[in-house]
Amino acid sequence: MANALIIVDVQNDFCEGGSLAVAGGAGVAAGISRLLATEPDRWDHVVATKDYHVDPGAHFGDPPDFVDSWPVHCVVGTAGSEFHPELDTSRVEAIFHKGEHAAAYSGFEGHAADGECLADWLRRHGVDRVDLVGIATDHCVRATALDAAREGFATTVLLELTAAVAPATTDVALRAMDGAGVTLHGDPVIRDA
Repeated sequence: MANALIIVDVQNDFCEGGSLAVAGGAGVAAGISRLLATEPDRWDHVVATKDYHVDPGAHFGDPPDFVDSWPVHCVVGTAGSEFHPELDTSRVEAIFHKGEHAAAYSGFEGHAADGECLADWLRRHGVDRVDLVGIATDHCVRATALDAAREGFATTVLLELTAAVAPATTDVALRAMDGAGVTLHGDPVIRDA
């Protein structure tokens, strides 16, 4: 069997200067690139997810409540939806877009350009173990990790290569992931409360 790295939503709008920036996002992008360069054989496959909004309805709020609704972000065709320039995407074999017309936090809600979903892609490539990195620890990384475990993949989150929104939601996310059998390694990048 094989292992895969899932890079979650390392996009311009989620990094410093973006419309829904998470402190430390650019550093996470650079850290993932360094890890891929220094340990090129660590993963058999590398895939990535993207928030990819066309018209996600109530997911965009005016004003946003930062619980169920958010500022406009990662709109298809904008610079904000692109991967951060510090992220080396040369190893990425497939990109899974999520949230075109509704809120979508988990990469397992996404699909590749040909319509294949993440779980099917991983299984087709013989993957049984996944490591996750990306943004944000307490939202899309959490949701993707929980779905990976639910789909039967042995799941590890490399927390030192994730950036979190807030301490309180991160604590809840870490407990949820641990409770679902996800292996947690290190500590997330998180701003002070």
